[in-house]
Amino acid sequence: MRQWTILIVEGDEGLRRALRLALQTPDRKLLEAFGLGSAVQVLRRHSVDLLLVGPRADPDSDSLAALRSIRQTGTRLPVVLLSERSSEALVIAALRAGVRDYFKPPFSFAEIAASVGGLLAGNRIPERGARPVTAAPLPLIVGDSPAIRELRDYLPRVAATESNVLITGETGTGKELVASYIHQHSARHARPLVSINCAAIPDTLLESELFGHERGAFTDAYARREGHLSAAHGGTVLLDEVGEMSPAAQAKILRAIDRKEVSRLGGQAPVAVDVRIIAATNQDLEGRVAEARFRPDLYYRLNVARVDLPPLRERREDIPLLCHHYIELLNRRLGREVQGLTEEAESSLLCYPWPGNVRELKNLLEAAFIGVSSGRIRLVDLPPQFRARLEALEGLPEGERERLLRALLATNWNKSKAAAQLQWSRMTLYRKMAKYRLLDTGRPAIGGPGGHGAADADKPASE
Repeated sequence: MRQWTILIVEGDEGLRRALRLALQTPDRKLLEAFGLGSAVQVLRRHSVDLLLVGPRADPDSDSLAALRSIRQTGTRLPVVLLSERSSEALVIAALRAGVRDYFKPPFSFAEIAASVGGLLAGNRIPERGARPVTAAPLPLIVGDSPAIRELRDYLPRVAATESNVLITGETGTGKELVASYIHQHSARHARPLVSINCAAIPDTLLESELFGHERGAFTDAYARREGHLSAAHGGTVLLDEVGEMSPAAQAKILRAIDRKEVSRLGGQAPVAVDVRIIAATNQDLEGRVAEARFRPDLYYRLNVARVDLPPLRERREDIPLLCHHYIELLNRRLGREVQGLTEEAESSLLCYPWPGNVRELKNLLEAAFIGVSSGRIRLVDLPPQFRARLEALEGLPEGERERLLRALLATNWNKSKAAAQLQWSRMTLYRKMAKYRLLDTGRPAIGGPGGHGAADADKPASE
């Protein structure tokens, strides 16, 4: 059994003790340092697999500044960071400093332990609200926009139920990722998640594919087949592209959901199936019901818990985080050392409307890796067809929300500088941030009522 070594850097003895209790397992060796000096000494004497930096790692600075000091020793270990404050700019700065996961108060020691376990097991980070790491890696939902924060708060509650779920969203918004998240955070996580592409199964094969068949049920049925629903018994079935189901398929799947049983072709008796249904679609199911193209009774059975995924153009503030995430994955997969995007390239990505959403962004970055081996991805490194689309957009007026977001990102969320750049008053900027739900991504007040956070509101969050 491999022995993992974890270094906890935290000045508060009580927090260090709590972290030690949360992380202690037979296959781990826990080392502790009460400050920067002792952390450097430990790193020189021991081979460490993971670094956990607490909010009081250095009495003279915050946790991110302490991490930067540790990084100067040359260590490139995976890092879990605990910070007393949070903002979009701070999260981006933390990611650029090599942080693999990030927590803010109130700290959940179960979630910290799950994150550490995931990083040690396979460099995957379980999402908030997760149980301890299972054999399958937990899906990662990247972003810190208000919409993604709400999604992260909502999904664990959905996962904890047995209700059917309807996930809607444009192509490329991550419907399969969310379905996987719900399954892996549910009580059914130890059983299969079976995905069925409803648009790819013709009616002539529907019953055989979904419900199975007995040997000899038809020509070429040389052996008994279980069927997708029986294969998912005890687990979850994802009906992907459910809006493309034919009327015949809708009737048959409705009967299976209602009766919780299936009849194999050629079988003598029905077979009980215990499955949770998650349906995903990029169609307007309500409109299809109104047009009599989708059964209302099936719609009502699927639309119990509802998850509507926002398109990427409505959460552009997540683009820098998504870019960092995918560049890091591509670096590991391809053995590269790409450091990120130039300001010009990142600015261009923020302007683009992303009709293909997150999938399009991921594919674009992978295409850019073809011509880049190190350094930063420049605008000229992006595929020619993408640059042509950008040029075609240059004549279009930029939306107010996009202008505001670009100014905030360009000034590291310094509101005074952003207002000056936009030629707005400070009050106008605050009103617009509230209107477009960007207020929460600024630096929060520190210390609650009576604290000094308000006086520092216009300083960059990384200061």
